[in-house]
Amino acid sequence: MRKSPYLVFIIMLTFFVISFLSNIIGPLIPDIIQGFHLNLTLVALLPFAFFIAYGIMSIPAGMFLEVYHEKKVMIFAFALACLGSMLIVIFPNYLSVIVSLFLIGCGMAMLQVVINPLLRTAGGEEHYAFYSVMGQLTFGFASFLSPMVYQYFLSQKKLALTEANWMSAIFDYLPENLSWLSLYFLFVAICLGMIVVIYVSSFPKVELQEDEKAGPLATHLELFKNKYVLLYFFAMLCYVGTEQGVANWISQFLVTYHQANPQTVGADTIAYFWGMMTAGGILGLVLLKILDSRVVLASFTFLAMISLGFALWGPLDYALVAFPLVGFFASVIYPVIFSLALNSVDKHHGSFSGIIVTGIIGGAIVPFLVGWIGDNLGLKTGMGILFISLGYIFSIGFWAKPIIQNKRIALFE
Repeated sequence: MRKSPYLVFIIMLTFFVISFLSNIIGPLIPDIIQGFHLNLTLVALLPFAFFIAYGIMSIPAGMFLEVYHEKKVMIFAFALACLGSMLIVIFPNYLSVIVSLFLIGCGMAMLQVVINPLLRTAGGEEHYAFYSVMGQLTFGFASFLSPMVYQYFLSQKKLALTEANWMSAIFDYLPENLSWLSLYFLFVAICLGMIVVIYVSSFPKVELQEDEKAGPLATHLELFKNKYVLLYFFAMLCYVGTEQGVANWISQFLVTYHQANPQTVGADTIAYFWGMMTAGGILGLVLLKILDSRVVLASFTFLAMISLGFALWGPLDYALVAFPLVGFFASVIYPVIFSLALNSVDKHHGSFSGIIVTGIIGGAIVPFLVGWIGDNLGLKTGMGILFISLGYIFSIGFWAKPIIQNKRIALFE
């Protein structure tokens, strides 16, 4: 088919929105705790509700995609996210926030299933790797930007106390201690805007390649007999759990142990965490052209563990630098795990990809464990369990045996 730069732009915009809506939870956690008077375990149920949706919706989304195709599924996904965002502002209570985040998570999971095959078709197979990297950079930029938007909304709240502004009506509507919910008015507008844009856009017919098709139950059962399938599933679970376990708890950690302002220092640190993850991804692309991917993975993971140690046990000045460095060194983990996994089996890559993506539920499990342990033994101890997940990822560099290794440039031939 003829390539469509316009549709590639729509997909990049979708990457941006997925990230913007997904990774705002971390900066909000201190405000959520204060607004609803929650302990760490209860607040940890919020990212749990969001990421468990990935485990529930990923497979059904693939079925919907085969029947209703990309355009309808994307519109339905954004409608779900819009409904979730509306729910949280109409009924501003703890239970509605949990239901809201679950609905938004379901929408984001459906979008993740749709956009990668669509990107291959719209951008052309020969450019797929380039556009995939561009999508990840767009994703990272949105994660960096969302805490900044949160700070802007808070500045408008302070301005509204002395003089009327364009957001005064929103802040008058919201309870005094829940002004952070103003962000979800923005999310409603974004989702409605995306629905309109997608509705008026033309979509190509996407023919899935054999490796992109999910096989029957028998295929999945066959894959589960391969130990590497389980090993890489747990690797993805550990990675997403670590990423979200850091991002979701940075701000509350800085409040608890350093009395830092969560709306300024906390939000900035989370933004730098995502920004450095984007920068690290660029460096990782270069290194993967000259080094074995297992070496890159083990080295970066080890440095992420060192950075996390400085963040948890160092003074405030160390933590403000070390937490973003964790993001920088964690940047290569996701793509390397995915590539090593797919290069470790010689068939059924579509079904295997589905199994690996299901590991995103780590974003529900690990942050919840951090919160539960934090309630009982302290948040520093709770975040200390991230060394276990990072240690498992570090071990991949030693036991991974890919059938196909990453192609590298020979510098000294």
